[in-house]
Parts: sequence; structure tokens; C-alpha cells
Amino acid sequence: MLKTLSPYTKGYRFCIFLGIAFSVGEAVLELQLPRVMADIVDIGIATADREYILEKGFLMIVLALAALAMGVGAALLAARASQGFGANLRAAQYDRIQTFAFSNIERFSTASLITRLTTDVTSLQMTLMMGMRLMIRAPSMLIASLVMAISISRALSSAFLVSIPLLALCVGVIIACVGPLFTALQQRTDDLNLVVQEDLAAIRVVKSFVREDHEREKFAARVEALRKTSERAFGFVVINMPIMMLIIYGTTIAVLWFGGHMVAEGTLPVGLLSSFFTYVTEILISLMMVSMVMMTLTRAVACGKRVCEVLHEVPDITDSAAAADARLEDGSIRFENVWFKYNEEASEWNLRGIDLSIPSGATVGILGGTGSAKSTLVSLIPRLYDVTEGRVLVGGRDVREYKMAHLRDECAVVLQKNTLFSGTIRENLCYGNENATDDDLRAACEAACAQEFIDRLPDGYDSRVEQGGANFSGGQRQRLCIARALLKRPKILILDDSTSAVDMATDARIRAAFASSLAGTTKLIIAQRIASVRDADIIVVMDDGAVSAVGTHDELMKTCGIYREVAHSQEEGVSIDG
Repeated sequence: MLKTLSPYTKGYRFCIFLGIAFSVGEAVLELQLPRVMADIVDIGIATADREYILEKGFLMIVLALAALAMGVGAALLAARASQGFGANLRAAQYDRIQTFAFSNIERFSTASLITRLTTDVTSLQMTLMMGMRLMIRAPSMLIASLVMAISISRALSSAFLVSIPLLALCVGVIIACVGPLFTALQQRTDDLNLVVQEDLAAIRVVKSFVREDHEREKFAARVEALRKTSERAFGFVVINMPIMMLIIYGTTIAVLWFGGHMVAEGTLPVGLLSSFFTYVTEILISLMMVSMVMMTLTRAVACGKRVCEVLHEVPDITDSAAAADARLEDGSIRFENVWFKYNEEASEWNLRGIDLSIPSGATVGILGGTGSAKSTLVSLIPRLYDVTEGRVLVGGRDVREYKMAHLRDECAVVLQKNTLFSGTIRENLCYGNENATDDDLRAACEAACAQEFIDRLPDGYDSRVEQGGANFSGGQRQRLCIARALLKRPKILILDDSTSAVDMATDARIRAAFASSLAGTTKLIIAQRIASVRDADIIVVMDDGAVSAVGTHDELMKTCGIYREVAHSQEEGVSIDG
């Protein structure tokens, strides 16, 4: 894990090394203070030497100020290094997630990825900051204090032969118990975030079905599970403190008992006993700090493993087989004996033996019942998924021979779920072409029949879009998404049931605009209404993951029973509505 995470300290390693040096320096300087104080008591006060007392007092002030300066410097450097490390780590995870195929993302959950980018990285940040301050300071203070204590009295130092192993044993047992609980704690956090994310994304559905109480119960159950796991995990951490204090007080009493006898016998000066008590306190506090750091480190290990899982995840779809000079020349598409399933271990195929040829510039309608794999078929064209068997050729070349960025830049996809980002209409449209002019925006919006409602907005293209486009109707979101896709001027345009929320008259106007403005673009239109594809050059009928029939509207009315049945049912529906 350290090998994976350490590269993300780049740019802050000097801060880390300097901060560690300051922490060690601070510890060394602080440890000189008790010995100087002992000299004041045993020599200066005992001999009534005012100059000696003032000299040593001035030395103590200098040591204290120097220790303070190093402490402040160490804290500032630790904060800078930890925040920089966290920023690098978040950026690395985000960049890795951007390379994931859909199948990679499905192995995690969206909520879990968010937790790994936020809470888990924060835990690692805090561990680095504490590590620079305490993980270095505490052992330094411990070792130096032990040396100083032993130099004062070996006999009294024998008390540590009992207390230190006992503390180490207690800390080891607690860490062994708490480690798995911290892993479970992060998983419970994932579960809670998942419920919150789903409820906020589907708030309209929740309210329309009056299911607030049901969702509240789900949320409460996840909160309760998180609470119980947190109590168990941090319960062990809390137990650590009273156990340590008991051992510390026991050691202090033992030192006081035996040290008092040594002073009474004249074998140990009072000033040295006072210094020894200071070192005892430093030793035991250092042990306590080490134990707390170990607790934090235990949680950080659990979080670090989760972060490393993201960084080590290998994208299922890569450019490894791509040719550097491959360019998509036209929008022709060919499926050659394509078989596909989302899970390689699944027994059922989602697509079975697809053989289909589509010439460049053609308008293709794709129809089929729910679950017939229409969306799955078109998702193979821009390599949102890779075929399991067979080949998909675009522009005469296997899609795997193109760089993904180039292939997807030449394909525009309007998915079933219309996604708009918070910002303005202009910013959302320019997502398709960041260099688009106002004339380009207007042409695309007119083709998508979106200009008519944009003109009614007070701020036009600069009108605000709320998260997910919540302040627009379903039909308006669809038209904005179509306009965004048109701005790419793609060689292939895929409309995945993307006009379902507009009326038939608007649908017809959009199709007419496509015919005139996208004459050279291959257009694949997945639709439920036959009216949306009736004039297409080719109509593909899908059934249970296979191509059932291919032809024009007139041909399919004669040869395809499924198509004819759907056509008649929709015509009857129209006549009844009329």
C-alpha cells in the first residue's frame, strides 16, 4: 500500500522531511528543559548562586522559544504536506475513474467511489499530518526520555520494564480487534451515502408515490447500522485511554515510592528526582501518543486499501490495440457475428449472433420490446462496452483499432436518461463543442426544436440549469440533449429513445431537421413509436437479443409479424384517441 500511495507525496517531500526534522528538534529541545531545571535546583538554589540561576533561566527561555518555533514550523509543514498529498490522491483517483468502462464502475458503486474520494482520503491526510507530528515526535521523545531517565537512575528506570510491555500488549490487542471494524465502518458509510444519493436523485418519484416514510425507514436503518458499527469501533479506542492512564498512574506511584526512599537515603538528589518524574511523564505520554497514532493508522490502513483498489483497478476497455494513425473516415457500421453479455460468468447472452450492415449516411430505426437489447446493441458502437465475441466495424475498421477519444468524438449519443449539468444552458450545450458560436448554438437548437422555449426564457442561453435539469420538463431536457449532440457534428448520431417525451408533431420536425442538416451523418434512432422511424432507410426489429427482421416500413409490413402487429396496435391507438 505504501508503494502505491507514496508517489502522491511528490511536490511535498521536502516539506515532509523538513517537518519531521522540526518535530525531532522540538522533542530534543524540550527534553533539555528538565535537566536544566535540575541544575537550577541542585546547584543554583543549593549554593544560592544568583548568576548561575539567571544564566540557566535564560537558557531555558531560549530552549523553550526555539522548541516553540520548531513546533509551529512542524505544524505548518505537516498541514501543507497532508493537504497537498490529499489533493494529489483525489486527482489520481478521479483520473483513474475517468478511464473506467461502465463494467468497472459497476464493480464499485457510485456512493462507494464518492466515499473513497472524500472520507477515505481525508483519513489518509489526517494520518500523514499526525504521522509527521506525533509518529516522529512520540518515538523521539520516548527514546530520548528513556536515555535521560536511565542516565539519572538505572534502578528507578526498571519500573519501565513492566509498564512499557504492558502498554504494548494492551495496544496490540485493541488494534487487532478494531482493524476489521474500521473496514466495516467505511462500508456502512458507503451504504448510507447510497441511500442519500438515490433519494435525492429520485426525489420526484419518492414524493409522487408518497413513499417518504418508506425512504425514511431505509435511511434510519442505514444510520443505525453505521451507529452500531461506529460504537463498536470507537468503543475499543475509548477503552484504550483508561487502561493507559491506569498504567501511567501505577508507574508514577511506583517511581514516587522508590524514589522517595532513595532521596531519604541520600542516594538521589531532589532535583534529579524531579527531572526523573518529568521524564517518566514524557515517556508515558509518548507511549499514549504512539497508541493513538496506531489507532488512527489502523483506520488509515482500512481506508488506504479502499483507495488502492480504485488506483489498481484495470480498465476493461483500453486503447492497447488501437492504431495511432487510425481515423474514422465515414459513418458506415457493420456487426459481424456479434455476441455479448455483461457478465462473462452469466449463462444467458444479451446479444446473439448479430450480423448487420449499415451504410454511411443512412437513417436506421431500431424497434423492439422492452429487454430486446436495443440499447445494448448501439452501446457497442462507441465502445461503451466491448463485444464478447465477433466484431463491430465503424468506417471499415474494428472499433478497437481506434483511440477511444477519437471514436467517441465522432459519435454523438443521446441516452434514454437525459443528463444536464448544473450551470447555464450555454455551458450545457457547449459540452458538445466548447468552441461553438452563438450561430452554432442557434442552428443546433432550432434543429432540436429547443430554440422555441429558450427564446421565452429571460436570460436565453444564459438561463440557469439546476442539478440534473430539474427546472426543465422532460421534453425540454431531451431537446437540449439532442442539440448538445448535434453541436459535435458527428459522423454517427445515436438517439436512444430520446424523443419519447416530445409530442409527435415536434418529433416529426426534429426528424425533418435531421434529414436536411445531417445528410452525411449515420443516424440510429431507437424508438417505441413506429411513426418515429417509418421513413427510415433501414428498420431493424430486435427480439430477445437477436435481429428478427431488417427492411423498410413497407417491406416489414409484409414480412415481419412482430412489426405488423406493433404498427396495427399503434394505428388503432391513434384512431381511438382521435
